[in-house]
Amino acid sequence: MTEPAAIVRRPLNSPRAAALAGVLFAVLFTTSLVLLRSSFPDGLTATIGWLDEGATARITVALGIVPFAGIAFLWFMGVVRDGFKDAEDQLFSSVFIGSGLLFLAMVFVSSALAGGIIAAAQIITNADDRSVVVSFGRAIMLQVSNVYALRMAGVLLISLGTMWLRTGVMPRWLAFVTYAVALVLLVVTTLSLWVTLIFPAWVLVVSLLILVQNYRRTHEQPAAA
Repeated sequence: MTEPAAIVRRPLNSPRAAALAGVLFAVLFTTSLVLLRSSFPDGLTATIGWLDEGATARITVALGIVPFAGIAFLWFMGVVRDGFKDAEDQLFSSVFIGSGLLFLAMVFVSSALAGGIIAAAQIITNADDRSVVVSFGRAIMLQVSNVYALRMAGVLLISLGTMWLRTGVMPRWLAFVTYAVALVLLVVTTLSLWVTLIFPAWVLVVSLLILVQNYRRTHEQPAAA
């Protein structure tokens, strides 16, 4: 009677191409923010004359992009975490994952509020009521995106920069740049949507650096063999 062959379990490695998710997030999220920023006026007390067909179309396109940017961001978080392997610190990793998920949740909430503004403006017929609802919705949307979401992004960067310093997975200069970006996100008080562009710019830099590192490893392994 023959014994069953032993099952060989191989560790699941994340594909190197998954680092492209960060680049995709940066492009999609930036596009969405630019479309939103070009549609909404600067001041909270502005009239709703800006809510024409062109602005509504741009906001609709921006809101359609946000879910795909969120999916790409989840893959980006997975790629960054995979880089630590066994050197991962559970404490800072938990903060990194929690703050990242909260950031993404706040972005979705802010986008849902923007969609609610468009829907409410089309339903409410009274001009005064429409103006109040739209202004209130915009105020909440900006508070969620520029206060709560950016703070969570800052916490994510602090935890990630600390892990990079402790493990040496990424260059030290990137960790210090991450701390600087985190400080800006934590202390910013403006409600301008342009400030949010700092975060996708950071994600783009990190993703490109990961791609460069993976490219070098791929070409160094055959040479070493």
